[in-house]
Amino acid sequence: MSRTAVNRTLLGLVGLVLLAGGALLLAGGLDLNRRWHLGLPADWTVLQPHHAVLDAADRTRWRADSWWWPVLFAALGVVAVLALWWLLAQLRRGATGQVTVPDTADVPVRLRGDALARAVADDAEQIPGVARVRVRLLGRPKRPRARIALLLEPGAAPGPVLRALSDGPLARARESTGLARLPAEARVRVAPGPVERVR
Repeated sequence: MSRTAVNRTLLGLVGLVLLAGGALLLAGGLDLNRRWHLGLPADWTVLQPHHAVLDAADRTRWRADSWWWPVLFAALGVVAVLALWWLLAQLRRGATGQVTVPDTADVPVRLRGDALARAVADDAEQIPGVARVRVRLLGRPKRPRARIALLLEPGAAPGPVLRALSDGPLARARESTGLARLPAEARVRVAPGPVERVR
């Protein structure tokens, strides 16, 4: 199962649980079970309009114990950190699985993102001075961007290689897919030399 499917499944389950809990609290607060004859168990505290969800004994059961407040705050902190991590994971754009080809017929055409990335990498490895290339396509299907890792042969100059990359493989990828733009970020390493990041 892909990360997108897992995220959607988890979000759906969390949403259903929150929706069911909110509906029960609303039904209890408005006394809808009695007025609309919903058939829910009448002895559920949450469905009784004048009763708290937790009675006084439940609310104060562990308050005098020394471990209660540290455990409570630690659990709430873990939940908050996990929720924040999950939110940031959704906002961070990973590799795109497909690239949408614009201006096609009534049926939209989509290319596999990894296939296009391999084609760009194979094409770029034909540039003189290039030893190895890795390409990843990131972003949205309609607006992908390329992240390229170039390993140059000893003594190769990055400038001419980057110009050839822009005018050759990247330009051909734009033309073949019909994309108006294909922004690219290249990380260049000249063997045996330090890593230089060029935008």
